[in-house]
Amino acid sequence: MDIAYGDRIPNNVGLSDNKALQRALEQWQPAFVDWWSEMGPDGSASLDVYLRTAVSVHKGGWAHFDYVKMPEYRWGIFLSPAEPARSINFGAHKGRPAWQTVPGEYRSALRRIIVTQGDTEPASVEQQRHLGRTAPSLYDLRNLYQINVEEGRHLWAMVYLLHAFFGRDGREEAEALLQRRSGDTDNPRILGAFNERTPDWLSFFMFTFFTDRDGKFQLCALAESGFDPLSRTARFMLIEEAHHMFVGESGIGRVIERTAEMMGSEGIDDPVQLRSLGLIDLPTLQRYLNLHYSITLDLFGADQSSNAATFYTAGLKGRYGESKIDDDHELHGAEYPILDVAGGRLVTREVPMLSALNERLRDDFVKDTEAGVARWNKLIARKGARFALNVPHKGFNRSIGALAGVRVDPAGRVVSDSEWEAHVADWLPSQPDREYVASLMGRVAEPGRFANWIAPPGRGIDGKPLDFEYVRFD
Repeated sequence: MDIAYGDRIPNNVGLSDNKALQRALEQWQPAFVDWWSEMGPDGSASLDVYLRTAVSVHKGGWAHFDYVKMPEYRWGIFLSPAEPARSINFGAHKGRPAWQTVPGEYRSALRRIIVTQGDTEPASVEQQRHLGRTAPSLYDLRNLYQINVEEGRHLWAMVYLLHAFFGRDGREEAEALLQRRSGDTDNPRILGAFNERTPDWLSFFMFTFFTDRDGKFQLCALAESGFDPLSRTARFMLIEEAHHMFVGESGIGRVIERTAEMMGSEGIDDPVQLRSLGLIDLPTLQRYLNLHYSITLDLFGADQSSNAATFYTAGLKGRYGESKIDDDHELHGAEYPILDVAGGRLVTREVPMLSALNERLRDDFVKDTEAGVARWNKLIARKGARFALNVPHKGFNRSIGALAGVRVDPAGRVVSDSEWEAHVADWLPSQPDREYVASLMGRVAEPGRFANWIAPPGRGIDGKPLDFEYVRFD
């Protein structure tokens, strides 16, 4: 499973032995470079960035750190090591050998899964395009760029699958991945959350905590796939995805630390007074949390989905931790609770589990999110501040499924339109909130310095000190 770094496209899939596929991907490569130049990190082409690059697919020593100009980054195609005699462990084909080629009856469904996943990767780069201009430190700027190049590599991962296994249709879909644009009115990205703006670093940290966490759960479900190349691709992507979530959780934690320290040591609770000190008050942070959490919940799809049932039965997409679940892995007669509205209240009703797999994955995400928020609350308490962040109710601010458009407050109470309008500025970021956060944004480019509104991290990257020059300017 060594990576062929001498090839024009680094890979461990034996690309040089398949000349037709190699030529097709090399013809796609210039379009990717053009897309990166047009839509990648703004103003970054000449910077030397201390990046990690994958050099192995094995867990020990898999990455190499060095200065790289991002347009010269070696994006490549890497699959985790194959598992000998791997079998499908769920659905109608449970127990049969995992597919090494696309099963004809599932071709369309499998292509849809790969295209949807692939579309999220360039979308997030586009959403974060301008953030480098306002980075709160060189440490944070480097982390942004690391995420950007890895999202680019994840795009390559999906494009390889499309080219290698779907013929002309796959090549056309790969081209379309570079043609759609986040937020474009005529040709937007497939999923709504990837058409939202990421205008500031608080939004970026929320995105990497919540939306990349959705990515984790989606990739874990794909890692269970009976289509072995997709499973192996997703397993390696998860290694890189872990860093993206770390950036989000630690970034928000550092914002909290900076504010909670002042709240605890000086006894300042008033948001207005905290803002006068150039800090992000925790009620504002709570509103950003509410927004990004609810947007991410919608990424899991409708609570009842025939597509999700089809994907599972076909063996294409499993559940989170499928092999650890104690059931028949076919879900005969199994049920699962979903939320609905009856008599002006949220109620729970049982539905066939096969149709509720999106909801189950969403609930796995909710548990993981709650654990992360609990860690932030421990940090707040350690600093002596009197505040606790809350994960809003699953029905709050939803736009997909049975709860789409239903007015549910953060506590889970169905409210009238008038009550919603009266309190929405308490629950979601207002325009003044956004303007205040925007006013704090400004690039800090001196090694070892950090913007006033965020605390330094506990340690540097790759064993380097905090005052290391993580990004070199001209």
